[in-house]
Amino acid sequence: METIKKVLLINAHLPYPNWSEGTLNSAFIQVAHEFFLSKGYEVIETNIEKGYNADEEVEKHLEAAIIILQTPINWFGAPWIYKKYVDEVFNSGLFSEKFLSGDGRTRDDLSRQYGTGGKMQGKKFMVCSTWNAPEASFNDENQQLFRGISTADYLMHITSNYRFCGVEVVSDYNCFDIFKEGDIATSLKDYPAHLAQVFEI
Repeated sequence: METIKKVLLINAHLPYPNWSEGTLNSAFIQVAHEFFLSKGYEVIETNIEKGYNADEEVEKHLEAAIIILQTPINWFGAPWIYKKYVDEVFNSGLFSEKFLSGDGRTRDDLSRQYGTGGKMQGKKFMVCSTWNAPEASFNDENQQLFRGISTADYLMHITSNYRFCGVEVVSDYNCFDIFKEGDIATSLKDYPAHLAQVFEI
């Protein structure tokens, strides 16, 4: 009997009343939820702001074939609750040696690289993020702030945690310029096609 694949959707939004209530990030979570259900996946969800148990989150990661972080980019990073989540969950995965066993280096084999001690091979991770920044501010050396970097470059502080543990990182998906000129409806409409492509479903 074929085992049903699981996907873990992590919502990192932190509400700010009368300014950022979280409806957009929840909408992306809902689109992903419906997409994966339609493809026969079991969907597991974590809303960080509502609470979690670090050891249970480790088990969710181990069960899931696909892990997606849904996050706003607030002041150039994910909300602080996501860093707390990562510190607690990945420390649990480190101490239990369920995520990784050391950083990959050994004194017996100096050719082993830092970041090769992961045990989570075969899993895939993706970031879906919402930005006030316009898309044009990336991949352009003439842009004063980001100076030519891509969103993938920018998100390395998030994706590296997973790559460090052996997870394959796939192309991110972004909804830009959400407070001014962004086309939120199109971003939501096009999201399933991106999911189908990067996860080869």
